[in-house]
Amino acid sequence: MELSGDRLATAAARGRVDEVRALLEAGAPPNAPNRYGRRPIQVMMMGNTRVAELLLLHGAEANCADPATLTRPVHDAAREGFLDTLVTLHRAGARLDVRDAWGRLPVDLAEERGHRDVAQYLLEAAGGP
Repeated sequence: MELSGDRLATAAARGRVDEVRALLEAGAPPNAPNRYGRRPIQVMMMGNTRVAELLLLHGAEANCADPATLTRPVHDAAREGFLDTLVTLHRAGARLDVRDAWGRLPVDLAEERGHRDVAQYLLEAAGGP
């Protein structure tokens, strides 16, 4: 079985929990970049918390930043409104106080998109109101 970053990243992006699990259990490296230089946790289906949990359980780096935009998985989850995924990332050590290339925090992205529940979580986690 080929264990390239492409295969795991594709399975993660499509939210294929069983395939992600099988690849990881077969030894696929959780942080191997795909052909575009993105790691599985960066391209995963953000609304699929189980994929996030599997990747993190197998050692995926929760704080990896996109080299061009400096966005991290928490930025993506906050922007798209996936609270459960955001909480999973945060519990695994993802930082919530990091800015992207435009100076935006995850809470800024959640607020811009009107994801009040996500913004509230981020504010509370940061010790805010």
